[in-house]
Amino acid sequence: MASSLFLLPCATAATASSYNQPDTQIQRDSAKLGNSTPAVSQIDPAAARDSKTAIPSPTADNKDTLDTSGNLLGDMGGLRTWLYKYGITFDLEEYDELWGNVSGGTGGKPAYEGVTAPTIRVDLEKLIGLKGGLFNVSALQTRGRSISQEQLSVYNPVSGFEADRSTRLFELWYQQSFFHDKLDIKIGQQDLDTEFLISDYGALYLNANFGWPMAPSVNLYGGGPAWPLASPAIRFRYRPTNQLTVLFAAADDNPSGHSFYNSADPTNQSVHKDGANFNMGGGALLIAELQYAINPQPDDMSTVTENPGLPGIYRLGGFYDTGRFPDQRYDTNGNLLASPDSNGNARMHRGNWMIYGIVDQMIWRPSLGSPTSLGVFVRPTFNMGDRNMVSFAIDAGLNLKAPFKGRNNDTVGLAWGMGRTSSGQRAYDRDLRYFNGGRYQPISGNEHHIELTYQAQITPWMVLQPDLQYIINPSGGVLNTNTYKKVGNEVVFGLHSNISF
Repeated sequence: MASSLFLLPCATAATASSYNQPDTQIQRDSAKLGNSTPAVSQIDPAAARDSKTAIPSPTADNKDTLDTSGNLLGDMGGLRTWLYKYGITFDLEEYDELWGNVSGGTGGKPAYEGVTAPTIRVDLEKLIGLKGGLFNVSALQTRGRSISQEQLSVYNPVSGFEADRSTRLFELWYQQSFFHDKLDIKIGQQDLDTEFLISDYGALYLNANFGWPMAPSVNLYGGGPAWPLASPAIRFRYRPTNQLTVLFAAADDNPSGHSFYNSADPTNQSVHKDGANFNMGGGALLIAELQYAINPQPDDMSTVTENPGLPGIYRLGGFYDTGRFPDQRYDTNGNLLASPDSNGNARMHRGNWMIYGIVDQMIWRPSLGSPTSLGVFVRPTFNMGDRNMVSFAIDAGLNLKAPFKGRNNDTVGLAWGMGRTSSGQRAYDRDLRYFNGGRYQPISGNEHHIELTYQAQITPWMVLQPDLQYIINPSGGVLNTNTYKKVGNEVVFGLHSNISF
């Protein structure tokens, strides 16, 4: 990967963001792999990709019989059912995408990326009689080229499935439930973006900003413990009622264990490519989230005699990271980083924080038994500006499920998001303009991303999703070092497929 021509405070940060220059390295971030079911699942399950677990489920009539109709290989000649009798479930998901940039950016070549994701879960009550025990191990095989890295210069990838090419261990954890499943504790190598910071409706979209959002992706070490980088963690989940859920996790904040600055690979995905380093030497990322579900829906709507109302989930959360983070403007001697007198080493600050809120709300359905519904999501995030590249971001969108007659499992969505470049980074841009002898230097502002997508259930085991995105002011306004003009707005087309084997 080529490095930046200028020494930017963010230029060597080991984040999931771009360099704020055209040649960038991006990581996939999103909870789209379906490795866990949402903690509270009151929103219509077909409205978001993540709302169904990737593991086949037992039928209602017989807990030892799996419904494998959603798998291409079915019961695998009875193997899946036999394994399930001993508490073992196996899933294999295949994700493939084609992308093309037709306007703006720094290039227009088509790009392919793919992910193969096997997962094994073991119900220890069935296997050895340990009630409430669950073991999980998963892996990733990622391939292809990142269109965001090579052509777009955006803060966060246009696809949540973009990742450095590797074959790696992903998650390895044990979960134990207590008090009739009101409390469960998970310990081990974990990906926090399957449970924290995620909008159920936002999970429909391919742009990574609608999954694990922009601010933690560009501000934390390697994007934090989020796909495809997991880290050692302990997570507590308490559900005193079917409407209220409290989540807390303490994780190592640096999945790769590398320093914050890594000019060769700012995402740090190429460090420990097998995913088995289990780093415990970084700071602690402490994250908490409160979830409240309104108008919970019964499992069997056919038995409902009184309208339960429109379901929704409201979340409020935040994190604190005890690690050290680079100042966006000043070096260790107090000089401006853009100045020729700078030593090039950013001043480091102890600690970092972010707060956020999420609304997932169904706002319309024509009748109680109709598969059609309209949902809305909104998710703002806030954090400080002296040690972060992005200080404010917001995402919002509308999802229409079953938009056409006979297409009950399809969903169409339109979403918008914005990320605000921090005050520290904007000040650095102004300093750079002052010291570069009059050469053009844009001052970073807001990046906007708009996505129109259609998720079509082709077969029970295959989903196709054509996608159109428009990126306004990539990275808030970044210099194209080939033309010495600002990188232009981008129009990107994509096609995503998901096959459940």
